[in-house]
Amino acid sequence: MKNYKLFSKICLWVLLAVGIVVSVLFYVGGSQGSLEVAGDFLSIPKFTDLMLYWNYTLVGLVCLATFGFVCYDFVKTCRTDIKKAMQQLVVVLVFVGLIVLCWLLGSPEEIHIVGYEGSDNVGSMARLSDACLYLSYILVCCTIVAVIFGWCYNWLINRK
Repeated sequence: MKNYKLFSKICLWVLLAVGIVVSVLFYVGGSQGSLEVAGDFLSIPKFTDLMLYWNYTLVGLVCLATFGFVCYDFVKTCRTDIKKAMQQLVVVLVFVGLIVLCWLLGSPEEIHIVGYEGSDNVGSMARLSDACLYLSYILVCCTIVAVIFGWCYNWLINRK
């Protein structure tokens, strides 16, 4: 158990250190030129790709870890209480259904980005961008509703 905690701490410190280095490089690493947008010249950071790849890596690690913990918890719960495990499975399936719904709502049409001339703003990447935005909006709204409901529920319980 002690080795597990040590490994966890080392991984977290390494991720933090790499994140700080990448952020410093992005913000103070110089400019790769400038881009004219509506008459203003905006500088293009030199390490933009590095910052994007680091963010993709972190999102991937979070998704992988979340999926791993959900699978582990499901298997552990299956051994003791099948009914509770099925309830967890329903929650996961509803979330997957929400992701699929957001994907279907996304549009594959080209996203017009000022100064961008690549091909990653059309097709599945455009649909993925829309899906992520829709999913974010839905989850933020659900969070706000849950906070308000929780506050009202606690207020009613403590009032009695």
